[in-house]
Amino acid sequence: MIATQGRAPSAGHQHKRVFMLPLSSSFTTPRRLLAACAVALALAGCASQPAPIKGLPQRVEIGSVPFYRGNANQSAAMALAAILSQQGVRITPGLLDQPLGLPQGVDKLQDSVQNVARQYGMVVYPLEPKLEALLTQVAAGNPVLLRFAEGSAFWAEPRYALLVGYDSYKQRVLLRAGMNRRHLMDFDDFRSAWNKEGNWAVLVQQPGQLPAQVDRQRWLKAANDLAQAGQEQAARQAVNALGQ
Repeated sequence: MIATQGRAPSAGHQHKRVFMLPLSSSFTTPRRLLAACAVALALAGCASQPAPIKGLPQRVEIGSVPFYRGNANQSAAMALAAILSQQGVRITPGLLDQPLGLPQGVDKLQDSVQNVARQYGMVVYPLEPKLEALLTQVAAGNPVLLRFAEGSAFWAEPRYALLVGYDSYKQRVLLRAGMNRRHLMDFDDFRSAWNKEGNWAVLVQQPGQLPAQVDRQRWLKAANDLAQAGQEQAARQAVNALGQ
């Protein structure tokens, strides 16, 4: 749009022209752009929120699980003593060093931990190598005994620990591990650290206490392992628990 001065210009005067932009270009468009940006940011924020894990509570913590602090021998005796105590066994880590063959048998701890748990009449039930399988048990009130790599990219060592909680909104797990009663890890960091140690994770259960979403064959195999350890009565209890 072009506008001129009110009187007609004389021949000796140069025309003075003023260029005026439409209001929609100078004011309305920036406002529309700002509004569109705000909507886009809001939608992006909603999209970035983590989805809850299907069928599970958003946040769980099993606060009753004991904690024994210590890093010696990959914290195996500490973690096993804690889960046995949670199952009603009167035990301390020091009483488990000899049965676990420590410190000489540190390279055989995975087998030793399971064998000692069976000696106390417990079913050792292996879990699928998926984070969701672990969280399903925690949501049911069952702490998970596992091993993960604790440390950094430059230095790490195996650590036995108990998974006792999670927060699916914040995407993190809660462990009793080493020197930390409440060791928090992001889901991705935990998956990576757990994978480095072979995704080993088990439940240590009383024979009459079935896991959540129990797999019959896996439970029966665990009951048979219990019988092979000389705990025939406990093994029969485990088998009978499937019929309840």
